[in-house]
Amino acid sequence: MKKTGFVAAIAALSAAAGALAVGALYLRRREKELDEYEDLLFGDEVAPEEEQEVEIAIEPEQVCEAESAETSVEEAPAEEAAE
Repeated sequence: MKKTGFVAAIAALSAAAGALAVGALYLRRREKELDEYEDLLFGDEVAPEEEQEVEIAIEPEQVCEAESAETSVEEAPAEEAAE
């Protein structure tokens, strides 16, 4: 085998090895990014600065309606017993 053919074969093999190394590094970095993205989407923990207090807004009309519904339910059996 001539010296130039040997050099060409070595150059081709090193180019293939370099391409495989670059591909492996790309896949490793991409996998890490996907893991972080999945943690953000499906993670159970909420960061402390993102926690928000949940406030339930009850308007006075709703309270009055709820109280009147409770009293009418409580009074109904008493009315039936009196009859």
